[in-house]
Amino acid sequence: MFSIFSPPLLSPSLSFLLPLFYLPVLSLSSPLLFFILYILSFSTDKCDEALASPLPHTAFTSSSVFSNGYAPGYAKLNRRGGAGGWSPLDSDHYQWLQVDLGSRKQVSAIATQGRYSSSDWTTRYRLLYSDTGRNWKPYHQDGNIWAFSGNSNSESAVRHELQQGIVARFLRLVPLDWSEEGRIGLRIEVYGCSYWADVINFDGQGVISYRFKVKKMKIIKDVIALRFKTSESEGVILHGEGQQGDYITLELRKAKLLLQINLGSNQYGSILGHTSVTTGSLLDDNHWHSVVIERYRRNVNFTLDRHTQHFRTNGEFDHLDLDYELSFGGMPYSGKPVGGGRKNFKGCMESINYNGDNITDLARRKKLDTSSFRNLSFSCVETHTFPVFFNATSFLQLPGRANHNTVSVGFQFRTWNPDGLLLFSNLDDGTLEISLEDGKIVVHINVTKVTRNSRVDLSSGSGLNDGQWHAIRLVAKENFAMLTIDGEEASAVRSTSPLVITTGGTYHLGGYFLQTLFPPSQHSFQGCMQAILVDDQPADLHAVERGTIGAFENVSLDMCAIIDRCMPNHCEHGGRCKQTWDSFSCSCDGTGYTGATCHTSIYEPSCEAYKHLGRSSDTYWIDPDGSGPLGPFKVNCNMTEDNVWTTVMNNLPPKTTVTGSSRERRTVLQVNYSASMDQVTAITTSAEYCEQQIAYSCRMSRLLNTPDGTPYTWWVGRGSEKHFYWGGSGPGIQKCACGIDRNCTDPKYDCNCDADHKQWREDSGLLIYKEHLPVSQVAVGDTNRPGSEAKLTVGPNAYVMWNNYWNAASFTTPSSYLHFATFQGETSADISFYFKTSAPYGVFLENLGNTDFIRLELKSPRVVSFSFDVGNGPVELTVNSATPLNDDQWHRIIAERNVKEAVLQLDQAYRASQLAPAQGHTRLELFSQLYVGAAGGQRGFLGCIRALRMNGITLDLEERAKVTPGVKPGCQGHCTSYGMYCRNGGKCVEKYNGYLCDCNATAYDGPFCTRDVGGFFEAGTLIKYNLGHEAVAGASKSARLVTYQLTPQEVNLTKEELAFSFSTSNAPAVLMYVSSKTQDYLAVVLRQNGSLQVRYNLGGLREPFAIDVDQRNLANGQPHSINMSRVERSITIQLDHYPPVSYTLPDASDTQLNLVKTLFLGKVFETGHVDPVVIERYNTPGFVGCLSRVQFNGVAPLKSALRTPAAAWPVSYQGKLLESNCGASPLTIPPMSAATDPWHLDNTDAEFPFNEERVIPDGVNRDSAIIGGIIAVVIFTILCTLVFLIRYMFRHKGTYHTNEAKGSGESAGESADTAIIGTDNPETIDESKKEWFI
Repeated sequence: MFSIFSPPLLSPSLSFLLPLFYLPVLSLSSPLLFFILYILSFSTDKCDEALASPLPHTAFTSSSVFSNGYAPGYAKLNRRGGAGGWSPLDSDHYQWLQVDLGSRKQVSAIATQGRYSSSDWTTRYRLLYSDTGRNWKPYHQDGNIWAFSGNSNSESAVRHELQQGIVARFLRLVPLDWSEEGRIGLRIEVYGCSYWADVINFDGQGVISYRFKVKKMKIIKDVIALRFKTSESEGVILHGEGQQGDYITLELRKAKLLLQINLGSNQYGSILGHTSVTTGSLLDDNHWHSVVIERYRRNVNFTLDRHTQHFRTNGEFDHLDLDYELSFGGMPYSGKPVGGGRKNFKGCMESINYNGDNITDLARRKKLDTSSFRNLSFSCVETHTFPVFFNATSFLQLPGRANHNTVSVGFQFRTWNPDGLLLFSNLDDGTLEISLEDGKIVVHINVTKVTRNSRVDLSSGSGLNDGQWHAIRLVAKENFAMLTIDGEEASAVRSTSPLVITTGGTYHLGGYFLQTLFPPSQHSFQGCMQAILVDDQPADLHAVERGTIGAFENVSLDMCAIIDRCMPNHCEHGGRCKQTWDSFSCSCDGTGYTGATCHTSIYEPSCEAYKHLGRSSDTYWIDPDGSGPLGPFKVNCNMTEDNVWTTVMNNLPPKTTVTGSSRERRTVLQVNYSASMDQVTAITTSAEYCEQQIAYSCRMSRLLNTPDGTPYTWWVGRGSEKHFYWGGSGPGIQKCACGIDRNCTDPKYDCNCDADHKQWREDSGLLIYKEHLPVSQVAVGDTNRPGSEAKLTVGPNAYVMWNNYWNAASFTTPSSYLHFATFQGETSADISFYFKTSAPYGVFLENLGNTDFIRLELKSPRVVSFSFDVGNGPVELTVNSATPLNDDQWHRIIAERNVKEAVLQLDQAYRASQLAPAQGHTRLELFSQLYVGAAGGQRGFLGCIRALRMNGITLDLEERAKVTPGVKPGCQGHCTSYGMYCRNGGKCVEKYNGYLCDCNATAYDGPFCTRDVGGFFEAGTLIKYNLGHEAVAGASKSARLVTYQLTPQEVNLTKEELAFSFSTSNAPAVLMYVSSKTQDYLAVVLRQNGSLQVRYNLGGLREPFAIDVDQRNLANGQPHSINMSRVERSITIQLDHYPPVSYTLPDASDTQLNLVKTLFLGKVFETGHVDPVVIERYNTPGFVGCLSRVQFNGVAPLKSALRTPAAAWPVSYQGKLLESNCGASPLTIPPMSAATDPWHLDNTDAEFPFNEERVIPDGVNRDSAIIGGIIAVVIFTILCTLVFLIRYMFRHKGTYHTNEAKGSGESAGESADTAIIGTDNPETIDESKKEWFI
């Protein structure tokens, strides 16, 4: 039975991978090359020797022995000596088996067995290791103290390859669980190989100086490798600097490793080369840590304990210029003064290598300057600390002096928890408590006397739960107490309150669980302590370990098992990691990401995605690579009917003036965008089409110097390459747009500006070669002559990006699938896609490893499953839909798995999640290809999958489907899921890459037919629409049966549907008029008082049937909407947002609108019968205002007039008609009725409200105002009389005559109406016309 992990460290002295970018710079004589070849040759030897079996019995020790035959010396794999293995006296969690390998070895694997032919075995255990047999370190894996799975019987061996190879002399196995039938039993084998390295002990004073062969070194590449261990949190490990300001420093700072490097800055400050990178934590644990720094030019790999950070140094320089020497262990004594109070390194280093030179070996052979050492030692001097590790159920009881009048205690602690009990003691007459509360040290001393009680509270420090070692010292005696943190006497907290203390003689550290009269505020502590002083005496923890003094429970002695769960930081995209002793959490505020590890973007990947969420044109945040490294950024999304345009703005003002430039000294204009260049590049690369407008306005300023000269001006694109073509041209063609179109001002040149005219000229056009976009710089070079000037405009970048969103594949057979490269999602993985199917089940995708796997599947018509295994056993999440998912509609799946949790989401409505185990594997290790559409040919998926994104990368399903049998690129049927977005009667039309809304038959525009089409009418403007057979949608059944006998225009209507919005301040007016070849008509008018009236004349009545829809004045400049329908006699009208009102035609009225002819908007201009009331009362001067979203029985006359050429059948217009968006929305606040409006004016005795702004002061022009008023009234009366007389003389019922254009008779096939509109002077009106326009 075997469990295989990654291979261990292969080199005893150094382990790193040389990046490919080093290979070109290595010569055969390079020491670095020989060093690398040595390492590679060493690593080829298999490190798998049996290390424990050859050892003598004395190399094995244990916590206890059941009897002589169960001694630890018998615990060798496959041996049967003694009782067949080791068993302790008691089977509990305090037992351990230890082996001394004799010297430091490299350990790669471990195997265990139970005791031979027994019921004794160990099912789970931990592995500790040490160089000295003290200060143990638990084996870590996947960010946890690892628990190995053991045996299930006494005979079979279970071997584990160590994912993180270790170097140690002593190993200790601690059983955690054992056989239920028996007791703890163990036989072991350790696998590895010998290890040797040169070691140097640094005492905090000495420094090793590695001097270069030449005084100044100009270094383009570096490889620095070393291992160190220390109990200090501060110290310089290496340093080098140059006189030009270059430097490299590696140092410990707060137990973290800080690398600072500067390849050069300039004196003006425009180039800043300083780069600082931090990695690791808790590095003062006195255990070995390996460091590798690899640099080539500005590219750096910084590796600590196999965790690598890749970064580029700041600035523009590639070489590290160092003078004279590189120092190890501290700052050099010679050179510039040391600043910042930096300490030298105190601890041990081994295997120091710099560019192939073994520094430790050179120091041993006295080839380097080590004169600063007082006593240079090539062995590691160990510290004598004895840490104690506490968990939530631990305590350590230590004896102290009883009946003494002074308390003096001290200790060091480290923890991540903000709260915990550090020390508690029952005094002879009270209690003493030292606790950690919200990261501060709090001391409570309670003394209870018969005469009086006294209490002293002290508090000091902040943020002490930072994982660092902090020292506590408390002294309390009569009328005095002092608390000191980290030895800072100046900031110590003192109390002189009355106090008398008598000690109790016993101290509990890390926990107190007994009953007491005054219990502590905290009861437990999770963390480590060391350097414990009780009553001024160091605690003898070795005696505690032997059981001779004190007591403890669930404490790990001589070990600090603290883990920094935020290193490496699993919080992605700048999320802030917060941790306690047991777990960590991520704060994603302000990052643009969400989830347990800030992995998932909260923004859509493109404007196309926003469009299909029903969003309109606006500014949005997008995240093109989703969970990838690029952050979100703002773009402008323009949703058109055909495409969605993504626009990225830049900061260059339009027509930026450029003067004083020449070929020798060009003016370079930098174009910066609202997104970084990496972000712009991401959307440019994935875009289907890109364009960018560029314009050069010139006066005596040449541009490209065509036809054959060297260009004066060029632009720089994405790849930092110069381009010598201009907008409207293409790569390799040194021309402008006019040169391509052959219409330049001067045909001798290919650019207008190259003619060098004194008048202003311009060369502009679109740059569309997306591999060159966006424009990042423009260099202008001909504006230094007298009178020479240029103005440059670089427009925003515009993209069409539908490809990723609609990238789809159709799976037509159950055995068909697509395959891609192995999915790389070791610690975090997200998968999202859309699917639609009519099949009841099918596997969407699957990727396999040895035992690990990941799979997404439709398990049944209502159940989607997300399953995976990262080594802890299979995990499955399912969501259940309330409706079947095999409905041939698009559904969206989002799945995410990280070190904290797994989440499955369906259609943003159903969600399932499961927390990851606190202890266990976290890395998903896959090796097979990724299969999309099947799982090994079983339960194949039938249907469509599109927009498949995995960790922010969109898989090109269409391209792979083109060469895969049984899979077709693309997918039809988008309208079944997205047709609902087409509003107001818009028709969903399938496209290969999606769908579009056809708004042609509606009164609306826009991508979803939601944008009102409106027009502004001036006085006299009218629209005329020849209804013809378009109105047949409302024709009667009998009329449809005989339609073939009539001309296309002879239609009878039994129902009408009309809707429109309007806004105006003028009344009366004709809003809509539908005429016929008979006397039938339909009219919607505003009367003189602004109220709305609908007039029907269908025959059978002596007077038209009039409906007064509302008595309010609707000519108030506000938008109003009307929706009206008629079916036979039933009429329904809705005004604005008020409830619909029903009306009924009288029984005597006909129900057919016979032979409909023409629809008019704004004014009636008809040659047939027209209602004289409409003409006389409402038609003059015509509607002035806005009409929008006009629709009548399926036709949109206003939209047709605005969208079709003038005089194009069936629509035409007269006068000035401007497209406008006014009148698009009805009132949202109802106007007040006359009964409730306090400002309503009656017809009699009306007085206007008082207006302070128009008051005339007393005595000023009062008489003049009165006289002027009288004259105005007289003139108004005379005019009214004249108008009445004129109308009386010329009133006429029936038809009226117009001028007709020549040849416009019936034989020409045109109606008289068309001839009127088409005449050259349509405003010439014959004197015989009986309507006058006033």
